[in-house]
Amino acid sequence: MSGITRKSPAEVALMRRAGAVVAEVLALVEELAVPGASTAEIDAAAERHILAAGASSNFKGYHGFPSVICLSIDNEVVHGIPGEREIKLGALVSVDAGAIIDGWHADAARSFYVGEAPPEAARLIRVTREALDAGIAAARPGATIEEVSAAIEDVALAAKLGIVRPYVGHGIGRAMHEAPQVPNYRTGRKSLTLAPGHCLAIEPMLTLGSPEVGVMDDEWTVVTIDGSLAAHFEDSIAITPEGPLLLTRP
Repeated sequence: MSGITRKSPAEVALMRRAGAVVAEVLALVEELAVPGASTAEIDAAAERHILAAGASSNFKGYHGFPSVICLSIDNEVVHGIPGEREIKLGALVSVDAGAIIDGWHADAARSFYVGEAPPEAARLIRVTREALDAGIAAARPGATIEEVSAAIEDVALAAKLGIVRPYVGHGIGRAMHEAPQVPNYRTGRKSLTLAPGHCLAIEPMLTLGSPEVGVMDDEWTVVTIDGSLAAHFEDSIAITPEGPLLLTRP
């Protein structure tokens, strides 16, 4: 597992500052995502907040991505591009956001329903968050990435939800995407043993139907093939001697 860096407490502190900005952006987006709101305007508000906080975006311009947040709606799993469309009552919205401070990255995502969620949509959102929390709880010194993946998979399978497999969590630090990958399912392969200073972005993506996904013509937006709803939760964490330290929650 060469090339996987461990961060110092000072470096983790910088990532936590970036993570605080990300948490604020996620809360802002949920506040602004009301029926009739323009997704482009929400993205612009997120960008203003990031810049006002003394941070920069790690999404905008990344491999050509045009926005500072991803806004994915209903059967869109991840990488939805804000634009002309408006938020509608009864939409399941997933927002993914990131920020950089002094060269250190943070990345997180949340899903929420606009209006009163039907039982199955509410269950999908709740279980996806539970899967994230289970993965985080498993990320302790001496545990392996495979154990983190297993904890996520167990929650999803118990709820009979689809696990999106092509898109996984990752290491994070000086770059938004670093080694190692953090799958949301067991791989059966040898994996990294976690130690203090390892930093991860854990991010389950679950569906109400088939886990099969494809990419739309914009070459970014990932959607479920069967049209079923999808949810996405993510947090950046640092492994400490005491356990996982959440970097992207208030």
